[in-house]
Amino acid sequence: MKKPTKTESRKKQHVDFVLDKGAQYVKTSGFERVEFMHNALPEISMDSVDLSVRFLGSTLRWPIVICAATGGYGPAERINHDLASAAQRHGLAFGLGSQRAMIEEPALAKTYNVRDVAPDVPLLANIGAYQLKHYPIKKIEAMVSAVDADALAIHLNALQEAIQPEGDRDFSGVLCAITKTCERLSVPVIVKETGAGISQDVAIRLKEAGVKYIDVAGAGGTSWSKVEYLRSKGVPGFEEWGIPTVECIIQCRGVLPLIASGGIRCGIDGAKAIALGAELWGAAYPFIVAQSEGKLDAKIEKYKKQMQVAAYLSGSKSHEELKRAKLIFR
Repeated sequence: MKKPTKTESRKKQHVDFVLDKGAQYVKTSGFERVEFMHNALPEISMDSVDLSVRFLGSTLRWPIVICAATGGYGPAERINHDLASAAQRHGLAFGLGSQRAMIEEPALAKTYNVRDVAPDVPLLANIGAYQLKHYPIKKIEAMVSAVDADALAIHLNALQEAIQPEGDRDFSGVLCAITKTCERLSVPVIVKETGAGISQDVAIRLKEAGVKYIDVAGAGGTSWSKVEYLRSKGVPGFEEWGIPTVECIIQCRGVLPLIASGGIRCGIDGAKAIALGAELWGAAYPFIVAQSEGKLDAKIEKYKKQMQVAAYLSGSKSHEELKRAKLIFR
């Protein structure tokens, strides 16, 4: 039996620690400070609420992304297939985990191949920003093509890498690498954080680089610095570092189209994210937990129903109307 690579072993440890330990931020994503203005006279039928939205050339029935979770080791193949199949059934988008592992070991590509179960899903390939400095664009293009992705998500994980004993700690030149990728890649580029959030000034620089979407991935959900500390006892004290998700949305709205993720744990908060300025919302942790428990469809149905009711009670019968829904800040 072939010995797993360091990347394979690390990816398995990441999922195991998240499932076993939770590793969530203590501080919140901020959605408890935001409420919908209740509309006592909505003048619409709840059955008429349609939150479908266009994304990457496709129509999503719901503005939800099952965010990048895993890939690159044996059991990840089943996890990704289950998550992508659910995205297909419910009309959602799906993001793959970092594909660095399949670049290092091509045989691991099968853990990322989901088009057979998700032929109509907007699919996001994934690579770390640090890796862009070291892989030629032809290799990135081949990686995207191999999974038939509709876009490339480049993840920013400087915090996580700083905590890892084996982490990559030289992010100089990353913005230049992102710019070159935007110029040369055949699909749109999305940039996402991994849980510490994106600020307005970073969003502006990413727009200037040619990025088409930002996933703010703010603090309040899974703390990857906490995961790394649990995994390898890296540098302590940064478990709560990051910008809460609501603050990220407020800072970045209007710069580029936004995906909101980071501690969104119900459809009501997902609806709030859209009313705050995001086009879509996403999550990884609740979906991967539900997959492990055999309750994935039930979880998605719950989120969909919560979004529908929240839209109805704010008088919003469409995605565009939900974006204009009135909010109360506490």
